[in-house]
Amino acid sequence: MPAHHCLRSAFPTRTPARSLVRSAVWSAIRSLTPILLLLSGLTAQTMEAAPAPVPRAQRHEYRHEIDQLEDAWRAAMLKGNSAAMESLLADDYTAITAKGAIQTKEQALNNLKSGAFQLRSLSISDRKVRIYGTTAVVTSLAELTGSRNDQDVTGRYRYTRVYVRNPQGQWKIVSFEASRIQETPDRK
Repeated sequence: MPAHHCLRSAFPTRTPARSLVRSAVWSAIRSLTPILLLLSGLTAQTMEAAPAPVPRAQRHEYRHEIDQLEDAWRAAMLKGNSAAMESLLADDYTAITAKGAIQTKEQALNNLKSGAFQLRSLSISDRKVRIYGTTAVVTSLAELTGSRNDQDVTGRYRYTRVYVRNPQGQWKIVSFEASRIQETPDRK
């Protein structure tokens, strides 16, 4: 039943209460209208901006490429190979370290070149690669032994790395974030 019929049946014709309710209802509708229009516009933009689904065979190929790049990243980290790392990172690469510091591509490469960051071992497990159009998100568990500026960084970390496929068809790392897993007696 439409709202105006409910108002008629609840109050006798032309009562002050009926006028107040009608005024409150229309006021609420008018105040919600901009929000509803905004939400409908955002929904339309989201639908337009959503990438076309990647065919299954293409997703499989992309996952294989990302797995190879993850292995290349691991090797570059273990060997301190800044040239190999430079080819993996996008120019606008940004990392968030386990301590919450922001790191640029230049800073990451300088840490490798100078030996400020050294890994003696790095094992990766629980890797998951998800493909979203020309973006890939990788999550993994890393167990490492090493140091940064002579401070021990040995431990277990969860990380997220984001790759974007550029117009030349190359995957580049654009973002990285690491979180140290806090060891508790029941977690060992």
